[in-house]
Amino acid sequence: MATQRLFSDYGLENHGLTNIGKVHWNHNTPKLYEEIMRRGEGCLVHLGPIAVRTGLHTGRAAKDKFIVKEEQTQDQVWWGPVNKSFTQEKFDLMFRRLQAYLQGRELYVQDCYAGADPKYRLPVRVINETAWHNLFARTMFIEPHWDELESHVPEFTVLHVPNFQAIPEVDGTNSEAFILLNLSRKMVLIGGTSYAGEIKKSIFTVLNYLLPLDNVLSMHCSANVGMDGDVALFFGLSGTGKTTLSADPDRQLIGDDEHGWSADGIFNFEGGCYAKVINLSAESEPEIYSTTRRFGTILENVAYDGVTRRLDLEDASLTENTRAAYPVSHIPNIIDEGRAGHPQNIVMLTADAFGVLPPISKLTPEQAMYHFVSGYTAKVAGTEAGVTEPQATFSACFGAPFMVLHPCRYAELLTEKIRKHKVRCWLVNTGWSGGPYGVGSRMKIEYTRALLNAALTGRLDDVAYETDPVFDLQVPTSCEGVPKKILKPRQTWDDPAAYDDKAQHLAGLFKENFRQFEGEVPETVKC
Repeated sequence: MATQRLFSDYGLENHGLTNIGKVHWNHNTPKLYEEIMRRGEGCLVHLGPIAVRTGLHTGRAAKDKFIVKEEQTQDQVWWGPVNKSFTQEKFDLMFRRLQAYLQGRELYVQDCYAGADPKYRLPVRVINETAWHNLFARTMFIEPHWDELESHVPEFTVLHVPNFQAIPEVDGTNSEAFILLNLSRKMVLIGGTSYAGEIKKSIFTVLNYLLPLDNVLSMHCSANVGMDGDVALFFGLSGTGKTTLSADPDRQLIGDDEHGWSADGIFNFEGGCYAKVINLSAESEPEIYSTTRRFGTILENVAYDGVTRRLDLEDASLTENTRAAYPVSHIPNIIDEGRAGHPQNIVMLTADAFGVLPPISKLTPEQAMYHFVSGYTAKVAGTEAGVTEPQATFSACFGAPFMVLHPCRYAELLTEKIRKHKVRCWLVNTGWSGGPYGVGSRMKIEYTRALLNAALTGRLDDVAYETDPVFDLQVPTSCEGVPKKILKPRQTWDDPAAYDDKAQHLAGLFKENFRQFEGEVPETVKC
């Protein structure tokens, strides 16, 4: 059998990388497993996943991400605390130091795509100094066919060097970690952090810049398709159930995290999923649970027994943010091509730790724009150092750290598409009922699934609705499989007056957050 050529004519010298040691081009998963073992980067655990540790950084280093401010793109970027500027001179200095650091070192290269739609897919090259991060890139992005590799020319390149640390006093960074995006040079530099999520989110950030300029909405959401071909999108921040609820055995998964919405419909950006697995169980999330017992899955900071190599998914001693990266094909019922038509339903998920939002509400297009721009959820005690009681969190477009343009640009595109395709929109609270965190209890997942199923199949279209007096939301008065009391949060509290106080408090937080967008959105847009 003839050996396939797996490397591109577009060599590393085109990136300014010379005098490199051995270069590993586009290794497949088994070969990367061998490299990980050879280098001692990870451990093979029960039934075949690879377990790795990320060290100090067990999540994104949001304060260490910068965008180079230069003439070609500076007027488009939403500058501020999210998109912090970095000078071209400092970027060049960092890159020169990286060039020197990499001389004589082994490198791993994956040529891949971001975007399942051939019209909009972005050719990407990921260059890593570690084999396990290269496996992560291979898993999370879309693999080209082998005969495309020879002619692959990347339009964006990620250079990921976790063992190289910045010198803040010299490099102008906040710490030893850095994520530097240069949109005109089409390059991302990542160093000082082994958290693999930085690789995928850097390219997501790039797509959030490029696609809306082509009138394609880029979205931080999961997506699936029902038996009748109906498409649903699920927006939500970490901990709201975006991955869990989209992995529905009765619906086919398109993707769990990043999608585009073009004139032709929905398409996945990725070839893999990156799910939180803390406290994962076979009973509540069987499809995702099964991926933690599969060859080809990467387990980040997941605890395991050193002798039996069996996992302990309830162990949060390293971090609450334990992760599994796996090919989307590990989920049994998927849309293989990663594409589908226009959505019939949009679900915006929030985990309201104050316990005052209804478990489901129907939104007008104006309300959908409001809640999309707001991007509300809540942090609870134990999820972050210093958090001892519920804290409201607002992240524009349910993904502010990755939105390069002004949030209203994405919101306008979303509202335009909602109106054009007559999409039904829902706000779903997967958070607390019967009181705030510490008093009430988390919404039962079987109730959330029953409500979602009724919404997506149209069974909530013909029921009676009442208007929530505080949040002006349309709330169904009945749903099969859900107690009527649950649908009205105030009735689940032992102290209705305490509910009123907490609801007014949250409503005030919404209004306070939305002031930053006043004058940027139509006056009809309100909660």
